Amino acid sequence: MVPKDRKGEVMIQPWQIALITLYAFIQPNETRSFNIGLSMPILAGWFTGLLLGNPQTGLMLGGTLQLMTLGVNTYGGTSIPNTTVGAIVGTALSLNSTPELALGIAIPVALLMIQLDILARYANIFFLHRADHFISERNYDKAAFQNVLGMIAPGLSRAVPVFLVLCFGQPFIEVVMGWIPQWFMTGLQVAGGVIPVVGICILLNYLPTISKLPFLILGFLMAAYLKIPLIGIAGFGLVITLLDFMYSRQADQRWAAIKTGGDLDE
Repeated sequence: MVPKDRKGEVMIQPWQIALITLYAFIQPNETRSFNIGLSMPILAGWFTGLLLGNPQTGLMLGGTLQLMTLGVNTYGGTSIPNTTVGAIVGTALSLNSTPELALGIAIPVALLMIQLDILARYANIFFLHRADHFISERNYDKAAFQNVLGMIAPGLSRAVPVFLVLCFGQPFIEVVMGWIPQWFMTGLQVAGGVIPVVGICILLNYLPTISKLPFLILGFLMAAYLKIPLIGIAGFGLVITLLDFMYSRQADQRWAAIKTGGDLDE
């Protein structure tokens, strides 16, 4: 039975807070080491929902945020919205609210995390200078240890906000947002609407968009007019890819046979 307070709201247990906070601390450093996907919003939302007894909502919320950030990365060392923390916070708050409201809170939280990420990067400059100093002295063990110390600031920049939100809930976020000027929040909302477009555009920039333009238009028409879900469109894409691969392979085999026959005639 899920414990509730006098108001009937679901209470998050201390062990759940500890595990989720630990996850938030590990995930930024995991991307620089093992990189097994802990920093993905879809996995963060599912893990948080699993601990809190609502993995389906966590998976849906995390998947939505994952889709919004396709193609978005820290190019050139820039700070980007931390949708992983947004997925964790949104999933936790969805216990006592609707998924739509939780998503509406998760996006501003992800955008606000940009400032903490910048602060963590500035804090790590201290360890970088110390590493340079030890390298100049050829003390490579101490220089390597600075990399370990450099994990503290990024971890805390994620873990501390998550811990405070899990302990104090949505009122804590409302207090923090109350301190922020309205013009700044309006800017964040505009940026939140632009980010999905930018993510898709960056992703398309890496794909052979021009040569595959008919398939791109086909996918758009299927989604916009036929209202086919993304999984269905992905299934059609898989079929087209397999057919294209089979026909390309057969064409290569025919060309090889023609070329071999021509060589024999000579």
